Amino acid sequence: MSIIRISKEFSLEMAHALWNYKGKCKNLHGHSYRLIVTVLGKQNTENTSTPGMVIDFGDLKKIINTHIIKHFDHSFVIYKKAPVKQLKKINQLFQKLIITDFQPTCENLAEHFAILIQKHLPNGVKLYSVRLYETSNSFAEWVVKDNE
Repeated sequence: MSIIRISKEFSLEMAHALWNYKGKCKNLHGHSYRLIVTVLGKQNTENTSTPGMVIDFGDLKKIINTHIIKHFDHSFVIYKKAPVKQLKKINQLFQKLIITDFQPTCENLAEHFAILIQKHLPNGVKLYSVRLYETSNSFAEWVVKDNE
């Protein structure tokens, strides 16, 4: 059997601000993110519940929805060095406040998502890449081979 790559695309709405940054992105703003997850593996044998598949697209969707979309969609993501105590006081506006150990740039979010995804893939299925579009023409891509 061959090694095959399969990809699934997701979308999420998320706001962020880049703490201590000099450009426009220091201000609270949001994006309509597109997330493309590519995994690879060999097709399952006929003796399995997913014959001929690397992973059922529905199973991949469940992993991404459970560990990324559910938490990050319609959230505000901010670096822990920002004045987050003040934001927490405005509960109505920041109920989905995610405080990260990293600056929430597109690059860092792509890496973070890759780490989350890798923890939950079934045996025999490996992450190949995570591509995160912040705008329609700007994206960050995290590739396993580049990080080995």
